[in-house]
Amino acid sequence: MGSAVVVGGGIVGLAVARSLQRLDPGTPVVVLEKESSVAAHQTGHNSGVIHSGLYYKPGSLKARLAVAGGAALREYCEEKGIPVDVPGKLVVATTEAELPQLDRLFGIGRENGVPVRRLTLGEVAEREPHLRVKGALAVDSTGRVDFKPVAAALADDVRAAGGEIRTGVTVTSIENAGSVVRVHTTEGVIEAERVAACAGLHSDRLARASGLEPGVRILPFRGEFSEIVPERDYLVKGLVYPVPDPDLPFLGVHLTRGIDGTVHIGPNAVPALAREGYSWRKIVARDLWESLAYRGSWRLARRYAKTGAKEIMRSLTGRALVREAQRMLPELQVSDVRRSGAGVRAQAVTREGKLVDDFLFLRDGRTLHVLNAPSPAATACLVIGDRIAEELSADRA
Repeated sequence: MGSAVVVGGGIVGLAVARSLQRLDPGTPVVVLEKESSVAAHQTGHNSGVIHSGLYYKPGSLKARLAVAGGAALREYCEEKGIPVDVPGKLVVATTEAELPQLDRLFGIGRENGVPVRRLTLGEVAEREPHLRVKGALAVDSTGRVDFKPVAAALADDVRAAGGEIRTGVTVTSIENAGSVVRVHTTEGVIEAERVAACAGLHSDRLARASGLEPGVRILPFRGEFSEIVPERDYLVKGLVYPVPDPDLPFLGVHLTRGIDGTVHIGPNAVPALAREGYSWRKIVARDLWESLAYRGSWRLARRYAKTGAKEIMRSLTGRALVREAQRMLPELQVSDVRRSGAGVRAQAVTREGKLVDDFLFLRDGRTLHVLNAPSPAATACLVIGDRIAEELSADRA
């Protein structure tokens, strides 16, 4: 029986390992994670929202996997006793000019099989009495969860099925050698029959180190959150999103009451100065040089110069973030808000400066590289895991 190695102990890598075991019980599976624990980066630094699939291009992998993945994730959390709820969310237009975009989203949602409906302003006031909007959609399938316990449960599943999770091990390259794959690490070489590379913020580097040309570069974008102080968090009851800019893959500044009751505002989207740069103070020369030397970075910067400047301003001053949130929530004051955490999104960008907006996989013999796994990757982790496991298992000798 062949063995498998999964590179990366984020939620996608752990889900792939579990799926490999379920597809072929008894398969020796090893997960290699460079940090001292799983879920150290994107998995452990996100908004905790189980996405519905409302925004994604009909027919895209994101659209198909989000709907199925959200249902599978909710079922998994209930089975494992992980706190999860499904309050639904509002997507709101704050100006008359945004109403056509709201209609467009309604059509996309219906095409994607998302339970979306229009609300009257009276219904909005019942759900969120402090909002001031011109129109709204309700998306009933949107949920919330802490993804760290989900990742921990997946890791427990892998171990319970006989798998191994090795932390503190960095994979430097992957070599296809006929009937085996050699995974080169800081602790030696591991041979396996199949390999799934789920390296997140370092996915393109690992592909290039393995002799491949991924055709994209990972540019790190930091998303910073603030939170409403407890004595004023009554201003937001649930999950509230603005109408997004259709030209950007980011959803804009939204208001989300998490599973723990904390109301977050954000995130913004600013270039990070390190692939794991959770603040402006974290600068890694190699990461910064790779971003600056990439032709696609400059083309991207020219395309979104105005938007980028606005995002950086939000990062540097809390007033700008509050002003953006006040478009939906006019009662919010600067004194109501304090800084919270941040996450870094691994965004694949082409040489032409275009943001890759869907999942991107690259097959190399018995190895599959996950080159782009943006939101809703956490939501869809279980079905992504199944998809990758099935592809790796389909044609093995």
